[in-house]
Amino acid sequence: MEAEQIGLVDTEVRPIVDELNDFLANYHIHYQKLRGAHWNVKGKSFFTLHVKFEELYTNAVATIDELAERILTLGKAPLSTYKDYINTATIKEINTIGVEDVQLVEAILEDFTALIEMERKLMESTATHGDDGTNDMINRFMQFKEKNTWMLRAFCGKS
Repeated sequence: MEAEQIGLVDTEVRPIVDELNDFLANYHIHYQKLRGAHWNVKGKSFFTLHVKFEELYTNAVATIDELAERILTLGKAPLSTYKDYINTATIKEINTIGVEDVQLVEAILEDFTALIEMERKLMESTATHGDDGTNDMINRFMQFKEKNTWMLRAFCGKS
């Protein structure tokens, strides 16, 4: 499929697709961090965080799929190897084994901050080029992370 088939200009969408692929790479690293946090959380907050991390990684995998499909809708191919994700992402992997529960939450909050910043930049690009479909999708992703940032900050006793 080509961007023109949905009323967009390919040369204007190409930079958006590059941003989406960068975002996709970061989301994959974030997703794996959530999986590790889910598997390795220990302590008094185990039951609470084990369930919360599962909710977050389930959302992340759905987001990843929607991102990849949007990239395809815009006429390009999504990144699809972990080598590409690691080489492209600015979010870094962590070893979640033995990490304290609150430190795991703080690592996820750092990812949320980075991802929300990427989303805001993407929304500026998509608004500039009339890509309302991508803009709406990214806005939904951002709203989810904003709400969960509030919740996780409250969990950590942060205002």
